Amino acid sequence: MKQLTGTDYIHTLIKEGEHQQQDFKFEISDARKIAKTLSAFANTDGGRLLIGVKDNGRIAGVCSEEEKYMIEAAAETYCTPSVEYEMQTYIVEGRQVLLVNIKESNHKPIYACTKEGKPLAYLRVNDETILATTVHLRIWQQSSNTSGELMCFTEREQILLTLLEQNPLLSLNYYCRATGISRRSAEHLIAKLIRYDIIEFVFENHKFYFRIKRE
Repeated sequence: MKQLTGTDYIHTLIKEGEHQQQDFKFEISDARKIAKTLSAFANTDGGRLLIGVKDNGRIAGVCSEEEKYMIEAAAETYCTPSVEYEMQTYIVEGRQVLLVNIKESNHKPIYACTKEGKPLAYLRVNDETILATTVHLRIWQQSSNTSGELMCFTEREQILLTLLEQNPLLSLNYYCRATGISRRSAEHLIAKLIRYDIIEFVFENHKFYFRIKRE
C-alpha cells in the first residue's frame, strides 16, 4: 500500500470535525468495536475514519500496520456481509494517520457481531453510531424485494396519517398503544410509508420518531 504525504489534505478533513460521514479514532484496540462504526457508515451514506486523530483534532499517530489488521478483521470477520473499504496512510507532522474510506453498502443491512456473537445493525446519525431500529430493518427487508409492491391507501394508512397530524413526533410504541395494531404490522406499515416518502424518521433525544415528510 502506497504511503502518501498529504498534510494539507488531512488537516482539511480534520477541520470538518466529526459528522455523519467522518469519525476520528485515537487508536483501534478492539476489532469488534470498530465493526460497529463500519456497519453504521455502510448502512447510511458511507464515510471515512481518520485513525490516529484525537477527538479534538490533534494528530496522535498510529502504528499503521496494526491498525490495518484491525480494520481488515472488523470489515471481513466481524461484519456480515463484509464491508467494502479502502485504506491509505498519510504522514502528518511526522506521524502516521490512517484514512479508511467506507462505501455505502448495496446489500443492507450490514451487521456487526457482538462479543456474544449477536449480529446487530447500526446507523450513522450526525456524529453518532446508533443501533438500527426494527423499522430500519423492515425498510431494508422491503427494499430487497425485487418483485415490487402495490401501494394501497386503506383505513390503516389514514389512521396513521391522522395520528401524525395530531402528534408532530410519533413514536412506534405510542402508535401501537393508540391503535391496538400489532408491533409487526406497525413496523411494516411505517417502513412502507417511509419508503414511499410519505413519512420520515426524526432522531431526537436519542430516540427515533416519525413525522409527515417535509417538503
